[in-house]
Amino acid sequence: MASLNAPVSVRSSAEIPLRPAASTRAGTTRTARLPIGEHRPSVPGGRFSPTAFVGEAVPFTVTAFREGHDRIGVHLRMTSPTGVTTLHRLSPLNDGFDRWRVSVAPLEQGTWTFRFETFADDFATWQHAADLKIAAGVDAALMREIGARLFEAAASERTRPAAEKRTLTTAAKALRDEAVSDDAALTIVRDPHLAAGFAARPVASLVSVHEEQTMLVERERAGVGAWYEFFPRSEGAERLPDGTVRSGTFRTAAKRLPGVAAMGFDVLYLPPIHPIGEVNRKGPNNTLTPSPGDPGSPWAIGSAAGGHDTVHPDLGTLEDFRAFVTAASEVGLEVALDLALQAAPDHPWVSAHPEWFTTLPDGSIAYAENPPKKYQDIYPINFDNDPEGIKAEVLRIVRHWIAQGVKIFRVDNPHTKPLQFWEWLIATVNAEHPDVVFLAEAFTRPAPLQALAQIGFQQSYSYFTWRNTKSELEEFFTWISDETADFMRPNLFVNTPDILTEYLQFGGRPAYKVRAALASTAGASYGVYAGYELYENVARPGSEENIDNEKYEYKFRDWDRAEQAGNSLAPYLRRLNEIRRAHPALRQLRGLHVQRTDDDAILAYVKHLDAALSPTGESDTIIVVANVDPHSARETTVHIDPTLWGLPRGVAYDVEDLLTGARWTWGEHNYVRLDAFVEPVHILAVKERS
Repeated sequence: MASLNAPVSVRSSAEIPLRPAASTRAGTTRTARLPIGEHRPSVPGGRFSPTAFVGEAVPFTVTAFREGHDRIGVHLRMTSPTGVTTLHRLSPLNDGFDRWRVSVAPLEQGTWTFRFETFADDFATWQHAADLKIAAGVDAALMREIGARLFEAAASERTRPAAEKRTLTTAAKALRDEAVSDDAALTIVRDPHLAAGFAARPVASLVSVHEEQTMLVERERAGVGAWYEFFPRSEGAERLPDGTVRSGTFRTAAKRLPGVAAMGFDVLYLPPIHPIGEVNRKGPNNTLTPSPGDPGSPWAIGSAAGGHDTVHPDLGTLEDFRAFVTAASEVGLEVALDLALQAAPDHPWVSAHPEWFTTLPDGSIAYAENPPKKYQDIYPINFDNDPEGIKAEVLRIVRHWIAQGVKIFRVDNPHTKPLQFWEWLIATVNAEHPDVVFLAEAFTRPAPLQALAQIGFQQSYSYFTWRNTKSELEEFFTWISDETADFMRPNLFVNTPDILTEYLQFGGRPAYKVRAALASTAGASYGVYAGYELYENVARPGSEENIDNEKYEYKFRDWDRAEQAGNSLAPYLRRLNEIRRAHPALRQLRGLHVQRTDDDAILAYVKHLDAALSPTGESDTIIVVANVDPHSARETTVHIDPTLWGLPRGVAYDVEDLLTGARWTWGEHNYVRLDAFVEPVHILAVKERS
């Protein structure tokens, strides 16, 4: 058993002194003496473990009950990967459904075990009955004697503190003393100090120990981060006098790193950095007629210069890449690399392993399609002809890039590859390198999206990009922060090289502010593709992509000049990331609570983190109110539930807008006016009154 002086392994809102585990096992939990029903965290189907990240406030909930009116209690017993065991008391939600809850933030990476223990709470049962009966003059003497015996039994426990034993002995004598009136005896029944002692050290009988569960806790970056994506070939690219372009390199791209870090981002994601195929190379705007010097799509991987384990010669050498990773680390950025399992027609794989591809009846190899999109420059992998050979090669490639300092992989279209392959690969890699993170670019149906998360992907792209109305966002934010939060962590990218939504195309600068503010406050992880801060919003006709897309050509941008001219969103992004770093509630996925408003375009939600669960030791409450109509000024009443952070209804509180510095006094019902052309979003920090 772990010592009470063991290292701190959790932050908890209700940790209690550790006590010996009961020897009585529940067996089948639904037929235990004190049964439990559904519990969380859990994963549908029960095959996979729920997940969390270090420091995440995880709500543990369970349905527990017993026959009749006697009271019960519920404990959560947790053991960390290093063997530290802690005990936590759940509180009843009193919602009529016999649900109990406690929140715990694990602080150790690795596999945890946990189980629920239910017991008859003898003190709570007596307290409830004694309060009613003594006040009514019914069986008062009997209730006082039962209480005295209960207190004496508790005082005899070796683990109870000496001061508490003396208090219990004194209380027992008072209950038996005929000179003590029933009214005075009621003060003992209702004594909050006695109740607190019994809550921490209950007199428990009929203890039922339920099935042990596991939870995988991963490093913080697996769940928290601000991502920025850029094409290294564009950073430092130069148009020469003859009209050709000299590609940017890792060395020139490194000059952009301080600017990205200064905006407050944590992760720099690079599209594929490998040689690009010459055969069927795409030209500007996805055309089939490239000109000499057109760089092609980085996702058309492989040429005579090499494949997935090679750096594109235009970018530099492997040594240059390692220097780039080091330079990024020095300014606080972690590099994420694209893992796209596909090949250009001239990739070395095509000649060496034709069995890895699909050969059509006419002898040609099938290229990739996602109707109506066609990718003539890409051959998809066929995993069925030589699965072991493909597994060995991909594992070799991943290990190769890990050796170069990469610990994050953004996986291209994983839903088009076998699920069992990803389960094997991630488990194998994480067994060797627990810090490695895989992000799934899984813009797909809910079933495969969630299955990818369940089998091991630490993060996933999501439907956020296409959820723009108030009702859509309310439903989506509730889904990601509650319904799937035990196993899926969305990364809320506002745009990608493939995605420029109509909301951004036609919403103007207010739309860019709204989407960035929502992504950075609703999700623990969010992402931005370069050019977003320059409001690049012109789409290729008939598509949802930027015109002159960077996937097929170099981009020339003057970041500093745009910011100096006031034509950059960079200061706004910088402020959003400052707010995220200062407010731990915003670095949590769970615990978002949508609030009611009287306008169909005003969205409101609260994120709260209790002091006991916060790394600062102070509670943190953020209210976000956004006008999601980027074309209008809206005014309405916003209805806030202050009990979410422990404040009684009807009590006023102060808020500060972290974007503008404005301060107001708020309550349950608050007038709000948000002009999309001025400031479309409030990010309000609740200030505690002394």
